[in-house]
This record gives sequence, structure tokens and C-alpha cells, in this order.
Amino acid sequence: METITRNFLEIKSLNNLLKVNKPTENAEINLLIPPDFQLNKFLYNKIGKKYNWVDRLIWTDQDWIKYVSRFDMYTYILKVKNEIAGFFEFIFHKEKFEIEIVYLGLLEEYIGKKLGGYLLSEAIKKSFEFKINRIWLHTCSLDNEHALKNYLARGMSIFNSKII
Repeated sequence: METITRNFLEIKSLNNLLKVNKPTENAEINLLIPPDFQLNKFLYNKIGKKYNWVDRLIWTDQDWIKYVSRFDMYTYILKVKNEIAGFFEFIFHKEKFEIEIVYLGLLEEYIGKKLGGYLLSEAIKKSFEFKINRIWLHTCSLDNEHALKNYLARGMSIFNSKII
């Protein structure tokens, strides 16, 4: 059985962000309004298939609708030349003044084009607009081989690790 390492990372100030500028003028990131459970479901399945994202595979359409309709959940879509390239979802934990980046990823054809660092930079910047004290997420050794390096390169630090 393969050993899987899960790392929990955080960033506590926008001043710690090592930003990546937009790699192409044709890239834009926008909040998904109104929520669209089918788009979240599609991106989760399409991106996550390669990285063993399995926790939502059993969700019904009603589960997806309930999730994307939460008042504290936000989905941002990355488009390049008006084509969907990736996304991130975060949950705003108002009572703790923190945001959890729940999922972040690129469609396979957009990997290796300097978009991952940009997407994460924007996720961090947009999260700090909520006047929070901390952003956190977790990644594991099944995720893209560059995921952990990207998080660390953006100024995040590991605050916990687990072998699962």
C-alpha cells in the first residue's frame, strides 16, 4: 500500500505572498455568479480524476446544489482566451476570520503554462479581501507533483503533516 502524505499549509498575511503575475494577457479569473453546480461538478471530476479526488464522487446533484449554494462558499473560474482553464473554491469561516481553499486546479491542457502559480496568487489575494487572519489548505502526495512546491513558493508554510 502506498504511503500518502497530507500537508496542511497556511499564509497569515498578504505581505507574505510571493505573487505571480498574469502569464498571458488572455487570462482572467472571475467569481462564478450565479453558482453553477454543474460547472463545479465538471471541474472537480475532470481535474480530480488524475489526482484521486474521490470524496465527492458519491454526491448527488442535490448535494452539489446544496454545496454551491452555501452563503460562505465561493468559486472562481480561470479562463484563458475565454476558455475555462481551472478553478478554485474557498469557504469563508467568518467566526474564525479565515478562509479554507478547498480545491484549486487546472485542466490538464493548461498545466505547464505558468498558470498554477498565478491561480494560487489570485486565490490568496482574493481571500485576503475578506479581511481575514489566515488562509489554509491541504494537499497530499497524490496531487500534482508541483502542487506543494507552488504553495511554498507563494509564501505559504506547512503547519501540520500526516501520513494517511
